[in-house]
Amino acid sequence: MLNISPNSIISRLDTSKYSVFSQAELPPANRMFRNWLVGTFTILLLLLLTPWTQNVQMKGKLTTLQPDQRPQTIHSTIAGRIEKWYVREGQLIKRGDTIVYLSEIKADYFDPQLVDRAGLQLEAKEGAVESYARKVGALEDQLQAMEQELAFKQSQLKNKIRQSELKVESEKAAVEQARVNYDIAIYQYNRTDTLFQKGIKSLSDLEGKRIKMQSTKAKLIATENKLLESQNELEITKLTFNTLANEYAAKMAKTESDKFSTLSNRFDAEGSVNKLRNTYENYARRSSFYYITAPQDCYVTKALKPGIGETLKEGEALVSIMPANYELAVELFIRPMDLPLLNIGEEVRFIFDGWPAIVFNGWPNMSFGTFSGDIVAVDQMTSENGLYRLLVGPNDIEKPWPKALRVGSGAEGIALLKRVPLWYELWRQLNGFPPEFTESMDTDSPKMKAPIKSVK
Repeated sequence: MLNISPNSIISRLDTSKYSVFSQAELPPANRMFRNWLVGTFTILLLLLLTPWTQNVQMKGKLTTLQPDQRPQTIHSTIAGRIEKWYVREGQLIKRGDTIVYLSEIKADYFDPQLVDRAGLQLEAKEGAVESYARKVGALEDQLQAMEQELAFKQSQLKNKIRQSELKVESEKAAVEQARVNYDIAIYQYNRTDTLFQKGIKSLSDLEGKRIKMQSTKAKLIATENKLLESQNELEITKLTFNTLANEYAAKMAKTESDKFSTLSNRFDAEGSVNKLRNTYENYARRSSFYYITAPQDCYVTKALKPGIGETLKEGEALVSIMPANYELAVELFIRPMDLPLLNIGEEVRFIFDGWPAIVFNGWPNMSFGTFSGDIVAVDQMTSENGLYRLLVGPNDIEKPWPKALRVGSGAEGIALLKRVPLWYELWRQLNGFPPEFTESMDTDSPKMKAPIKSVK
């Protein structure tokens, strides 16, 4: 029976009574293989249709988020010799704690009283500057006194010139009066002499007139002499007035020369003071460098110059430390071709060395033992290994990173990208195509139109 009619009677028959039906059916093993094959292809088809998260895998190591939280070395600022260690390796120390004490090895700084003696030199030089300042003040007062004295003497000489001029005028009036008296006396003498010749006047009257004429003549000569003396005195006073300004100008010029010379010495002394002050501060600061202290709370990891009596050069590393308070981050390196796929703020999942994990790259929700972080920085140039460096910080939303992690441990990062079907990811991998971008195109940007071809 072909059993192709819609009116089948196979359900009404007892097929167990007929051997032909048992010979026409498939064996159980063949049926099992058929079912397994159909189920396998069904499962594979379903798997190919399941979503797959594209990702980029990177390797790196643990570091710190802030530069000042990373391991560092403490250097000696000055050249010296190790005298005493105050810490041991692995010890936790606080900021400002003394690590090691150094002694001086340069001959210029062997004097234990070097700072005090430099301070005494500085005080002496500052005293010299103060003395020069006082001398300058005294010279300025002297100049001011000279100016006042010059004005006072000029005022005196002006008054004396005025008095001399008045005296000359008075003497001129006296000379005129004496000349008039002398002319009168001559006239009286001549008239008396005429009368004496006529016998009207006596000889005694004539002699009296002669004596009077001689007397007025003497007075005239004396008055003229006084006039000449007054005129000479006036000229001398004027000459003194004219030379007084030049005399005091020379004195004031000399005083100003002394003043500027003192100022020059003062400026030289001030320069020496500044130099000595600089030297004093350098000595004082250098003495503070004998004790090497911790710049922050940290652990002493390794003594690079462990011996007592070993000498150090300026700037030579002395001890390496690890800050006690730090925020972990992961330093990853990515190929240049994968760099455009990642942006700051995107999620990256980690597998830390020493922490077991079961990872399904395409199904991060099914992974176990991975931790999450966000990209916080991307270098603008490649590193020495030819890869770009990423800095990834912890993600506060996800579970926290293990507290036992240490700086320098290895880590493997998986950057999650766009979700695509599994068949597409297999096709992309087989063809070597790059992953898809996670960011969408900007729809607000203006669309570029194709150029219109020119019609020939």
